[in-house]
Amino acid sequence: MATIVAIDFDGTIVVHKYPRIGAPAPGAFRWLKRFQELGARLILYTMRGDGRAGEPNLLSEAVEFCRANGVEFWAVNHNPEQHTWTASPKVYAHAYVDDAAVGKPMRVLGTESVVDWDHVGPTVEAFILGREIATRGD
Repeated sequence: MATIVAIDFDGTIVVHKYPRIGAPAPGAFRWLKRFQELGARLILYTMRGDGRAGEPNLLSEAVEFCRANGVEFWAVNHNPEQHTWTASPKVYAHAYVDDAAVGKPMRVLGTESVVDWDHVGPTVEAFILGREIATRGD
């Protein structure tokens, strides 16, 4: 079973400049690509949305920004498999990376802060690798 990792966008993948898209967080795309190389399924888990009349499609812009930087998500704001075992709207994942998470390491960039991928990346990588080893016999 592939490890599922849900990742926030603003303040996590990019510097928080909502509704604009900020600069990429240092190391974010390198680590997201690494997680994909390890077979992880990535879910973009963000408050950005599309569809309100007269407003920009902020979610689609974020997805396209990530695609242009080499990251294609398995899903966006939902887990396409969980409907088979729950009606819960909470996105199920094995790990979550979010600037709003308590205790996550942050990096200060000028007047902004962003998830510190130098710490988070290796931690998630170890989790993916350990989980794959643990579930290989399934």
